[in-house]
Amino acid sequence: MTFTDQATGTLLRSTATPASPAARPGPALAEALGPGTSAGALAGPGGRRSAIDTRANTPLLDVTIPVFNEERDLEACLRRLHAYLLGAFPHSFRITVADNASTDGTLKAAERVARELREVNVVHMAEKGRGNALRKVWLASPSPVLAYMDVDLSTDLAALGPLLAPLISGHSDLAIGTRLTRNSRVVRGPKREFISRSYNFLLQSLMGAHFSDAQCGFKAIRADVARQLLPHTLDNAWFFDTELLVLAEKCGLRVHEVPVDWTDDPDSSVDIVQTALADLRGMARLSRDLVSGRIPVPELRAALARGPLPASSRAQEQSPGGSLFGQLVRFGSIGVASTLAYLAIFLLCRGIMDPQLANFLALLTTAVANTAANRRFTFGIQGSSQAARHHFEGLLVFGIGLALTSGALALVHAASGAAPDRWLELLTVTAANLAATAVKFLLFRLVVFRHRPTDSAPAPGATDTFLPSTEKAK
Repeated sequence: MTFTDQATGTLLRSTATPASPAARPGPALAEALGPGTSAGALAGPGGRRSAIDTRANTPLLDVTIPVFNEERDLEACLRRLHAYLLGAFPHSFRITVADNASTDGTLKAAERVARELREVNVVHMAEKGRGNALRKVWLASPSPVLAYMDVDLSTDLAALGPLLAPLISGHSDLAIGTRLTRNSRVVRGPKREFISRSYNFLLQSLMGAHFSDAQCGFKAIRADVARQLLPHTLDNAWFFDTELLVLAEKCGLRVHEVPVDWTDDPDSSVDIVQTALADLRGMARLSRDLVSGRIPVPELRAALARGPLPASSRAQEQSPGGSLFGQLVRFGSIGVASTLAYLAIFLLCRGIMDPQLANFLALLTTAVANTAANRRFTFGIQGSSQAARHHFEGLLVFGIGLALTSGALALVHAASGAAPDRWLELLTVTAANLAATAVKFLLFRLVVFRHRPTDSAPAPGATDTFLPSTEKAK
């Protein structure tokens, strides 16, 4: 069993043992996971992940169950999960109960089961939060595959094999259950369904996410990948899942999705509204972190991303910004913020200077920030490569916007015959700015940020990044 120092929450050495040969009879799951292969580094030749050695002495899988005041349901959950893994999972495993500062008998119930079942371990955290629990347990775990499930086991465990197989084989880096595809079978109320779909729509539209379900409590990750990503995550609560998935996609990792059968727990203690609001705040904070460079995405991408396919010509490979609809939504959101900033600067400057000069300063001030934001979020271009060219071409687009707004101002002044009303000026430059924004999107998409072969071509020697020394010598 694994326990912690109750005061510090420090993980102690595990004494978990691999499952016995009798624990490996599940033919369907065994076929899905495949035979053991030799261990390898994080990436093999060509940026491919090496398969995980399934014959090592360390438990292959560590399933974490984060709990807070779950005294009533925990024991049944642990026995059900343990029985399933013992009978259907063909490799060694352990189950880690992460108690998040429970105030009832949860910890005692977990320790009681752990004394009986050798594959069950208990960790006590002094602080609450699913993200905090998963981060600490996963970083301390010796297992090469890490997973977590909600204590209610709402997801049918038959999806566990398809969830883990691509991680063990090296095909994928993370795997998530999804309740939001056509092949998923879900039983839950309309309120939860609406909130879940709305939240994932915002993630896909505003942050360019490609996964379909951020919050399903049924996920797994390779430990070698987790050790690289987890130190850059900050959220200690429910947004942790989203933060990890967005960061993984930004770093060029592959997220595998498994349609699940999922039944809502009517007794769940999760506050849906508060959780949704916290997730929205998390999206805003994560966006700031990506813009400010707190998360070193270019460096992580260089270290973790899978190598490009030879002679790749697929549209998805060439357009990291994603679909036209997603680009429009993100561009529009950035445009709203830029327009508000433009109007504020214009009104501030208009009180002390000529309207044309005020218009010029307002446009110039917002143009650089607008180009940088669209480069990163709308069109998914990261790093400093080609940044100078993008900003130069962005200034040329700014010149078109300046011509439209300056021309509109000149027309309204000429038409009025005298100094027009300040609000008429404001309405005129706003309309002209909206027209300039439409032109700007077309130019950004078709000219400034369009895919060029040289944009994604590897630097000299870059193809050797993931090659072992014996291959490089050839």
